[in-house]
Amino acid sequence: MTFEDPVVARIARFLERVGIPVIVEPLADDTLLPGATVRHGALLFDPASLPWPGDLLHEAGHIAVTDPAQREALAEVSQDVGEEMAAMAWSYAAAVEIGIDPAIVFHEGGYQGGGANFLSSYTGGSGIGVPMLQYYGMTAEPRHAATLGRAPFPAMTHWLRQPGTSQPE
Repeated sequence: MTFEDPVVARIARFLERVGIPVIVEPLADDTLLPGATVRHGALLFDPASLPWPGDLLHEAGHIAVTDPAQREALAEVSQDVGEEMAAMAWSYAAAVEIGIDPAIVFHEGGYQGGGANFLSSYTGGSGIGVPMLQYYGMTAEPRHAATLGRAPFPAMTHWLRQPGTSQPE
């Protein structure tokens, strides 16, 4: 696939590399985020109606943190608060990994105007959702990294949640 927007191109290549299918097609106007949605474990987006390219990483984060047994059946973003937080942290780590400015994800048009606050917490090495990613075995909080033998967040051990990592009760 080729894209006019170089940021979108980098994001799409990264998602395909980590195992999240990317499909380009026209979308109805009723998607949760304009120009992007999730269907059957794939990220669908319409470049003509996507105002914020960073939203692709956030939506992909939902796919990545979904229980793998349910990922292919995922028809919409989970309403689970823990998964929402994990998707946010995942999207920050993904932006860092592919070398785009994380402010593209945490833009002024998202997160009810709180994107800069989230961004600030992630640049400090922690932030909302990082403990969930650690629980899922996908990363390590900086304070636990040495004990777990992993590089600290935003480094990721796995980009997709692995089997056997259920939600905490």
